[in-house]
Amino acid sequence: MPNNTYAAYEGAGPYFDLVRGALGNLVDGEHFFDVVAGDVVYEILYNIPGWPRVIKGRADLMAAFRDYVDNIALQSADELIVHKTDGGRVVVIEYEVHGTILETAVKYNNRFCSIITIEHRKIAHWRDYMDSLAAWNALTADAAE
Repeated sequence: MPNNTYAAYEGAGPYFDLVRGALGNLVDGEHFFDVVAGDVVYEILYNIPGWPRVIKGRADLMAAFRDYVDNIALQSADELIVHKTDGGRVVVIEYEVHGTILETAVKYNNRFCSIITIEHRKIAHWRDYMDSLAAWNALTADAAE
Protein backbone atom coordinates (compact mmCIF):
# COMPACT_ATOMS: atom_id res chain seq x y z
CA MET A 1 0.00 0.00 0.00
CA PRO A 2 1.40 3.45 -0.87
CA ASN A 3 0.33 5.08 2.42
CA ASN A 4 -1.84 4.59 5.51
CA THR A 5 -4.92 6.15 3.89
CA TYR A 6 -6.00 2.72 2.70
CA ALA A 7 -4.51 0.56 5.46
CA ALA A 8 -7.95 -0.89 6.28
CA TYR A 9 -7.96 -2.48 2.82
CA GLU A 10 -4.65 -4.30 3.17
CA GLY A 11 -6.36 -7.68 2.71
CA ALA A 12 -7.09 -6.76 -0.92
CA GLY A 13 -3.65 -5.22 -1.52
CA PRO A 14 -2.46 -7.78 -4.07
CA TYR A 15 -5.58 -7.18 -6.18
CA PHE A 16 -5.26 -3.40 -5.95
CA ASP A 17 -1.56 -3.55 -6.85
CA LEU A 18 -2.22 -5.85 -9.83
CA VAL A 19 -4.93 -3.56 -11.21
CA ARG A 20 -2.88 -0.42 -10.69
CA GLY A 21 0.08 -2.01 -12.45
CA ALA A 22 -2.09 -3.24 -15.32
CA LEU A 23 -3.39 0.26 -16.01
CA GLY A 24 0.05 1.88 -15.84
CA ASN A 25 0.16 5.42 -17.21
CA LEU A 26 -3.41 5.30 -18.56
CA VAL A 27 -4.71 6.56 -15.19
CA ASP A 28 -3.63 9.06 -12.55
CA GLY A 29 -3.13 8.13 -8.89
CA GLU A 30 -1.11 5.69 -6.81
CA HIS A 31 -3.72 3.39 -5.24
CA PHE A 32 -6.70 1.62 -6.82
CA PHE A 33 -9.13 3.96 -5.06
CA ASP A 34 -7.17 6.98 -6.33
CA VAL A 35 -7.68 5.89 -9.96
CA VAL A 36 -11.43 5.28 -9.59
CA ALA A 37 -13.76 8.10 -10.66
CA GLY A 38 -16.05 9.49 -7.98
CA ASP A 39 -19.07 8.37 -9.99
CA VAL A 40 -17.66 4.98 -11.07
CA VAL A 41 -20.07 2.19 -11.99
CA TYR A 42 -18.73 -1.21 -10.87
CA GLU A 43 -20.77 -4.11 -12.26
CA ILE A 44 -20.43 -7.59 -10.81
CA LEU A 45 -21.85 -10.11 -13.27
CA TYR A 46 -22.18 -12.99 -10.81
CA ASN A 47 -24.22 -13.67 -7.69
CA ILE A 48 -22.43 -13.79 -4.37
CA PRO A 49 -24.65 -13.42 -1.28
CA GLY A 50 -24.10 -10.05 0.34
CA TRP A 51 -22.24 -8.55 -2.64
CA PRO A 52 -24.27 -6.11 -4.77
CA ARG A 53 -24.60 -6.58 -8.55
CA VAL A 54 -23.95 -2.89 -9.27
CA ILE A 55 -22.01 -0.45 -7.13
CA LYS A 56 -22.25 3.25 -7.95
CA GLY A 57 -19.70 5.74 -6.71
CA ARG A 58 -16.26 5.51 -5.10
CA ALA A 59 -17.64 5.73 -1.55
CA ASP A 60 -19.95 2.74 -2.05
CA LEU A 61 -17.16 0.81 -3.78
CA MET A 62 -14.88 1.45 -0.81
CA ALA A 63 -17.61 0.25 1.56
CA ALA A 64 -18.07 -2.93 -0.48
CA PHE A 65 -14.35 -3.63 -0.44
CA ARG A 66 -14.31 -3.03 3.30
CA ASP A 67 -16.78 -5.91 3.62
CA TYR A 68 -14.59 -7.97 1.26
CA VAL A 69 -11.44 -7.55 3.37
CA ASP A 70 -13.41 -8.32 6.52
CA ASN A 71 -14.05 -11.77 5.00
CA ILE A 72 -11.18 -12.57 2.62
CA ALA A 73 -7.45 -11.90 2.87
CA LEU A 74 -5.53 -12.10 -0.38
CA GLN A 75 -1.95 -13.30 -0.35
CA SER A 76 -1.30 -12.77 -4.07
CA ALA A 77 -2.69 -11.82 -7.46
CA ASP A 78 -1.01 -13.04 -10.62
CA GLU A 79 -1.32 -14.56 -14.11
CA LEU A 80 -2.09 -11.08 -15.45
CA ILE A 81 -2.92 -10.66 -19.13
CA VAL A 82 -3.69 -7.13 -20.34
CA HIS A 83 -5.60 -6.26 -23.54
CA LYS A 84 -5.79 -2.56 -24.42
CA THR A 85 -8.40 -1.45 -26.95
CA ASP A 86 -9.91 1.77 -28.22
CA GLY A 87 -6.59 3.60 -27.83
CA GLY A 88 -6.33 2.60 -24.17
CA ARG A 89 -9.81 3.83 -23.31
CA VAL A 90 -10.91 0.22 -22.69
CA VAL A 91 -8.65 -2.26 -20.93
CA VAL A 92 -9.48 -5.93 -20.43
CA ILE A 93 -7.52 -7.71 -17.72
CA GLU A 94 -7.44 -11.42 -16.97
CA TYR A 95 -5.92 -12.47 -13.64
CA GLU A 96 -6.04 -14.79 -10.65
CA VAL A 97 -6.26 -14.06 -6.93
CA HIS A 98 -5.16 -16.34 -4.10
CA GLY A 99 -6.16 -15.91 -0.49
CA THR A 100 -7.95 -17.24 2.56
CA ILE A 101 -11.54 -17.06 3.78
CA LEU A 102 -10.99 -15.55 7.23
CA GLU A 103 -13.89 -17.25 9.05
CA THR A 104 -12.95 -20.79 8.03
CA ALA A 105 -9.29 -20.55 6.93
CA VAL A 106 -10.34 -22.17 3.63
CA LYS A 107 -8.00 -21.36 0.75
CA TYR A 108 -9.53 -19.15 -1.92
CA ASN A 109 -8.28 -19.20 -5.52
CA ASN A 110 -10.19 -17.58 -8.32
CA ARG A 111 -9.91 -16.36 -11.91
CA PHE A 112 -11.32 -13.08 -13.19
CA CYS A 113 -11.82 -11.13 -16.36
CA SER A 114 -12.52 -7.42 -15.93
CA ILE A 115 -13.45 -4.90 -18.59
CA ILE A 116 -12.42 -1.41 -17.56
CA THR A 117 -13.47 1.83 -19.25
CA ILE A 118 -11.27 4.84 -18.61
CA GLU A 119 -12.47 8.44 -18.88
CA HIS A 120 -10.47 11.51 -17.90
CA ARG A 121 -7.62 9.25 -16.69
CA LYS A 122 -9.87 7.50 -14.12
CA ILE A 123 -11.78 4.22 -14.06
CA ALA A 124 -15.31 5.22 -15.04
CA HIS A 125 -16.82 1.77 -15.51
CA TRP A 126 -15.81 -1.73 -14.43
CA ARG A 127 -17.48 -4.97 -15.55
CA ASP A 128 -16.32 -8.07 -13.68
CA TYR A 129 -16.58 -11.77 -14.50
CA MET A 130 -15.22 -14.58 -12.31
CA ASP A 131 -15.29 -18.30 -11.68
CA SER A 132 -18.43 -18.29 -9.53
CA LEU A 133 -18.10 -21.97 -8.65
CA ALA A 134 -14.62 -21.41 -7.18
CA ALA A 135 -15.98 -18.59 -5.01
CA TRP A 136 -19.03 -20.61 -3.95
CA ASN A 137 -16.90 -23.62 -3.02
CA ALA A 138 -14.55 -21.52 -0.92
CA LEU A 139 -17.30 -19.54 0.78
CA THR A 140 -19.39 -22.59 1.66
CA ALA A 141 -16.61 -24.95 2.77
CA ASP A 142 -16.50 -25.82 6.47
CA ALA A 143 -12.80 -25.58 7.26
CA ALA A 144 -9.37 -25.62 5.68
CA GLU A 145 -8.06 -29.03 4.73
